[in-house]
Amino acid sequence: MRKIIHICLFLFLGACASTTESYLNNIQNNFANGNFETSEKNVTEQNNLDLLINGIALFHADKYTESDAEFEEFNKRNLNETSSSISREAAGLLLGGGVNSYKPYMMDSLFVSYYQIWDLLALSDWANARVVINQSYARQQNMSIEYKKMIEENKNKISENSELNEIIDKNTADWVVFSDIMNPALMYLSGIYFLNDGDFDNAITYLKRANGMMPENTFIKQDLEMAQKRIVPKNTTWQFIDSGFAPRLREQNAGIFLPNIGMVYFSFSEPYLNNDFGAPQNAQLLANVDAMFMTEYREYQTNEVLRSFTSAASKATLQATMYNSGSDSAPILGILSSIYTVASSNTDVRTWATLPKYIYVIRKNESETSKNNLIYTRIINGKITDNKQINLK
Repeated sequence: MRKIIHICLFLFLGACASTTESYLNNIQNNFANGNFETSEKNVTEQNNLDLLINGIALFHADKYTESDAEFEEFNKRNLNETSSSISREAAGLLLGGGVNSYKPYMMDSLFVSYYQIWDLLALSDWANARVVINQSYARQQNMSIEYKKMIEENKNKISENSELNEIIDKNTADWVVFSDIMNPALMYLSGIYFLNDGDFDNAITYLKRANGMMPENTFIKQDLEMAQKRIVPKNTTWQFIDSGFAPRLREQNAGIFLPNIGMVYFSFSEPYLNNDFGAPQNAQLLANVDAMFMTEYREYQTNEVLRSFTSAASKATLQATMYNSGSDSAPILGILSSIYTVASSNTDVRTWATLPKYIYVIRKNESETSKNNLIYTRIINGKITDNKQINLK
């Protein structure tokens, strides 16, 4: 009987993760087909993930004011992104991530700023675009400080257990990561904003950061040189191209039998890459979103692995104690403890699934263009699903 209960609970746990993955797959398929449907809920009734997905869907649908409102609501709820990221870890200590509201990654907030700038530029709201840019810079500075603290704390946690370190290294060995929490596409777009505004000092600040993260991108170097020479570009078009989909997470579940304890259930997330069709002609890589995601995820996974070991041991002891208590209530207590063990062991596999895999940029001078322009393009599975042009002042 006990074995049957364990099998049923284990299958239930896997079904929960499958439901989440199917939901995100459906959203990606809709985006790939140019169907940018949004939730019917009022903005205040939506959870964090709804706000992110709806915000970008509305942006693609050219509903810039509504998109900005979704992102602003997200910002209000997540004023301190580092605290949100810490709470992401705390939420997993006793309860499974899947039963909690979506805790955003730090990079989510950086992409909210990125798309808010596009929204506001499309609305010709230059003043508020500057506000968002300034806020995003302060946000990235704070994140960098907290991210370095997280790295150091994780090093201390993991140093005493080489086996755990090997598990993490093996799971992330093929990934490219940045050394810091930064979004080069956000920095470059901000730099272009200031460069076109003739604010050369601010332009230099942002373009230097973008250049530092993407040193092989010659377009960034061109604009940095112009800012240093205090020259505003003329007849120039910058085309930003979002391509493919960012990494997704799968849940891996396992059960191990321990003598005198019984079955110990645990779960962990595993990242996987989505395919892409390569760089468009004449385009240069501006942001590797896979690497951005992995930069942050790897540190969370360290805590996730540590949690799974610690939590599995304590819950297994509870479970065994209940089953073997010798009381008349032992069977039902054992079942309840099994349910708690499995229900509180599932891993949160939710991510902002509609983000791109890569962001490319093309910079070109066009004599027939009287003003400087920004072009935003979205490409999924080799097909353009969105293309919009914004005239810069």
